[in-house]
Order: sequence, then structure tokens, then C-alpha cells
Amino acid sequence: MSKETKKRWLRPVISGLLVILILLGLQRLLVPKYMGDTPIEGAMIGEYYDTPKLHDVIFLGDCEVYENISPVDLWRDYGISSYVRGSAQQLTWQSYYLLEDTLRYETPKAVVFNVQALKTEETESEAYNRMTLDGMAWSLSKVKAIQASMGEDESMVEYVFPLLRFHSRYSELTKEDFTYFFHRDVISYAGYYMRVDVKAAGSFPEPRRLSSPSLPENTMEYLDKMRILCKNNGVELILMKAPSLYPHWYEEWDAQIEAYAAQYGLAYYNFLDVTGEIGLDYSMDTYDGGLHLNLSGAQKLAEYFGDLLVSRHHLPDRRGEATYQDYWKEQETHYDEGRNKLIEELKKNEKE
Repeated sequence: MSKETKKRWLRPVISGLLVILILLGLQRLLVPKYMGDTPIEGAMIGEYYDTPKLHDVIFLGDCEVYENISPVDLWRDYGISSYVRGSAQQLTWQSYYLLEDTLRYETPKAVVFNVQALKTEETESEAYNRMTLDGMAWSLSKVKAIQASMGEDESMVEYVFPLLRFHSRYSELTKEDFTYFFHRDVISYAGYYMRVDVKAAGSFPEPRRLSSPSLPENTMEYLDKMRILCKNNGVELILMKAPSLYPHWYEEWDAQIEAYAAQYGLAYYNFLDVTGEIGLDYSMDTYDGGLHLNLSGAQKLAEYFGDLLVSRHHLPDRRGEATYQDYWKEQETHYDEGRNKLIEELKKNEKE
């Protein structure tokens, strides 16, 4: 091949590569970073992939999981190695496909699913979809999760090429988009979203009358798929209802989950029924009026739930194992530094 022929062949290849690099750079700039002042919860799903896959327990669900469950405290109190794969408004089918995705990397001894999400039978917004789906690594599970979640105005191609969705976001760019162009901070603590501020629980609207006493069929079908997937992989499925006071958890739904758990021999813990035993004080242990726990509340729940996981589900204490100690020492340091920083910021804000 002559030099001239090589040049003619190389020019379009180099030009094509340059165009691809420019487009990838634009995409990285324009796609939301979920850092700084943007909803940081959108960064948490992706953080899982950078962790050692040493988890005996995986928690799945919406904000009632990632704001109420503290894996570092489960480790400190009981030596339980766990991770929260939670996200804002995580839908039941998204939890199922996240479970599929997790099993590509590790096989935990138990999966804990928070049942509050079962009440939601339809996708509510693209923004919430993306806070779960964008962070997932590409696999058939992600493709199926997108297909199950997309609203009428969404398309698969915009998930594959986010630049098509966010190309007009240039007018909304902030300092964070440039600061976090090359890197992202780790904002969770093994999937837990920490808050140390306090806002006492107040009154809530009267619960609406149920149009049907049963949870939606499609969400229960995905719960059943989750149960079967766990069974086929030798994983124990545990159901929980976090001690969040709102949205309302109806007695009819609770009875349905109790019956389902009894039918298939699953454990179900409704922590709303045992807030006194847990020691929760909703004047001090919540940061948003009773919707979610703050750090003190999450620590109390970890102490209570950890005892159940050890005594009833025989989760091992890994604190004497070197492989786990190295990983969790890093997590503890990150946790303590984050807590101290939040406390200092809170004190500073109170003075102002």
C-alpha cells in the first residue's frame, strides 16, 4: 500500500475518531452529574460497581432504604457486610433488574426488599427513572429495566446515547458540570445517604380511602420474580417495611404482604409496628418530619435489625476476616469523616 493510499485511508478514520471523541466529551459535560446542588441520590447506583463484591446482604428499594439503613453501623455492631442498592422512587421492576444485575457480580446470602414500592404500578417521571437507570452498568438487565420503565415520551436510544436527551442542557450548565467532568465524589456510605439534621415529625394528611384493598398485580408479579430469582440462586429474600411515617402504609397492604410471606416461608418485618422496641423518637430521629430517619434513627434501626439478621438469619460476623476488615476500615473512615463534616456544617448554619 502506497503512502498516498495510506493517507487517504487514515484521514477519514482519524476524522471519525475525533468526531466520536468530541461527541463523547460533550455527552460527559452535558449529562447531569448528580453532584453539588443537583439531586446527589442519582449518583448512588453507579457507586456500587467500584466496591469489592464482599456483601452478605444487599438492600433494594427506594428512599425508605437508602435513607434508613446504615451498612457501616451494621458492620460496627454485628460484623454484617452489606450494601444498599437503593435509589429515589425506585420501582419494583427496577429493584428486580438491579437484583439481576447484582447477581452478575456476587451472590449475597440475603436480599432485603422494602415493600413500600409495591404500591406504585406506573412510572412517575423520567427524572426518577434516570436516577436509577443511568447509573446501571450496561447489560441485558439494564436494557430490560429501561424497557420496563420508559414513559411514553422516553426512548431507548436516548438512554444508549444520553447526548440526544441532554443536548440542549448547555444553557443550564453549572460549575459542578466542569468540576466533576473527570471525576465524581463518593457521596454514599455503602449506599446509605446520611443526614444529621433534625426536623420533628408533625401531622400528616388523612390517608385516602383505597380503591382496592390489594397491591397492584404488576408489582406483585415482580416481587414473585424476585422471590424465584433469589430461590434459584440460593439467596434468602427478606421483606421489610421501613419505619417511615409517610406515605401511609395501609393495613390491607400489610395483611397482603404478611400472607404472601407466610405462603412462601419468607420473613417480613414491619418496623412501624416496633418503633418503641427500636427506640425511635420521631421528635429527634428524623430530618424531614417523619418521612425518613436521620443518622441517629438509622443507627437505632441498624442495632435492632442487625440483631434480627444475626439471630434469625444467621448472617456471619466478618470482623475477624482480613479481606473484609480492609474494605470496611475504608468505609468507616469515609463514614466518620462525612458525619463530622455534616455536623460541622450544621453547627455553622445554626450560628448564621
